[in-house]
Amino acid sequence: MIVEVIPCLSDNYSYLIYEKESNIVSIIDPSEFHTCEKIVKKYKKLDFILNTHHHADHVDGNLMLKEKYGSKILAFGMDKDRIPGIDILLKENQIHKIGNLEFRVIFTPGHTKGHIVLFFMKEKIVFTGDTLFSLGCGRIFEGTHEEMFNSLNKIKNLPPETKVYCGHEYTKSNYKFCLEYDKDNSFLKKKKLFIDQKLRDKSPTIPTTIDDELKTNIFLRCDNESIKKNIGINNASDILTFKKLRDLKDSF
Repeated sequence: MIVEVIPCLSDNYSYLIYEKESNIVSIIDPSEFHTCEKIVKKYKKLDFILNTHHHADHVDGNLMLKEKYGSKILAFGMDKDRIPGIDILLKENQIHKIGNLEFRVIFTPGHTKGHIVLFFMKEKIVFTGDTLFSLGCGRIFEGTHEEMFNSLNKIKNLPPETKVYCGHEYTKSNYKFCLEYDKDNSFLKKKKLFIDQKLRDKSPTIPTTIDDELKTNIFLRCDNESIKKNIGINNASDILTFKKLRDLKDSF
């Protein structure tokens, strides 16, 4: 499985995935037609379009790509009236096959009511859309803090070596926030050096891994007593810690 990172708009990521044995080409969250099509046309085909959620910056390329290549659009059933042109409705915990690749649909409400992430089990690759970012998580627009907290916990439980491909390049602002309230984290300090070099090279800071995020992403560390102390809520529950962190990040 080949994954090509496609930077789009100001900070979005779309992803082309190619499975050589079955010659299947798919794209995840095509933010815009022209940028994505420059990559797709190298393969001269596009079999599937997969969406994590309905926001325009993740689906705006759908219909033009579908029209040009005859692609099938796959999205979560809850978004059937919000993502145009869906051909295949996905269900929670469904294992879906495209060519020789299999992925599990993980329902992750919070950012939106119908958000999903796509976990390719054999390859140990997950596409997290706007639920989990490198060193961050998505804003809560349609769901609740509790839903987002539970969604992140689902992702936390994936194998630690799983590669994480997220929907935006927010890593620099995210590490500044993490360092503000987790300043003694040696793993985070080391990751900052790596990120700074990537950004100097004008390279994507992703993929990250589940293991890396467990050590450095403050939103996955809500059980840490030092973080609770740093945000002024000693002995608070993990969900209240998450809510306070998300509120702080919203105004950071």
